[in-house]
Amino acid sequence: MRQVLFSAFVILLFTACESAYYGTMEQLGVHKREILVDRIGEAQSAQQEGQEQFRDALEQFRSVVNFDGGELQQVYDRLNAEFEDTEDSAERIRDRIKAVESVADALFDEWSDELDLYTNQSLRRDSEQQLRATRTRYTRLIGAMQRAEATLDPVLNSLRDNVLYLKHNLNARAVASLRGELDTINTDVDRLIDAMEVAIAESDRFIAEMQQQ
Repeated sequence: MRQVLFSAFVILLFTACESAYYGTMEQLGVHKREILVDRIGEAQSAQQEGQEQFRDALEQFRSVVNFDGGELQQVYDRLNAEFEDTEDSAERIRDRIKAVESVADALFDEWSDELDLYTNQSLRRDSEQQLRATRTRYTRLIGAMQRAEATLDPVLNSLRDNVLYLKHNLNARAVASLRGELDTINTDVDRLIDAMEVAIAESDRFIAEMQQQ
């Protein structure tokens, strides 16, 4: 019960902070639709950087399974460092997507509420139509982002398992055991990169359409 209350408190505090932030930005002339576009751009950048980081991690893992003499501890250290960078990159992607969802929810709630303020019904219908169209485009975008986000854990889990295994088995036999994992990790990384490409393309499309409104 205490944990539930604490979680509810954190959510309320976060919501209050976000509302205060949006209010301050609006006073400065920066509206939620502009913040949404900016955050989508930030999520896009995080995904692009993430693609490179996951490629680097894959290459480092490949160098481990191709290990052919030398200091295995150093090989492990490089792989572990690459894995930690990959975890950080995945966390940035998740944070950026959450930030997009937060401002999108606030924008659509505000837009919907303000429809009731219109006295000119023609303008109201036009605004409502734009709201529906924007929501449809956003649903397509956030769906692509969430599908890309879902591809993070399979790669992270596989890398973590292999890093831990190597940590406690620093010998050539352990390296040989990891070779069978390369195809799986390679496939998962390819799937991740493809999913992020789709999300990045959807981001470009959404931003371009928002800027035309």
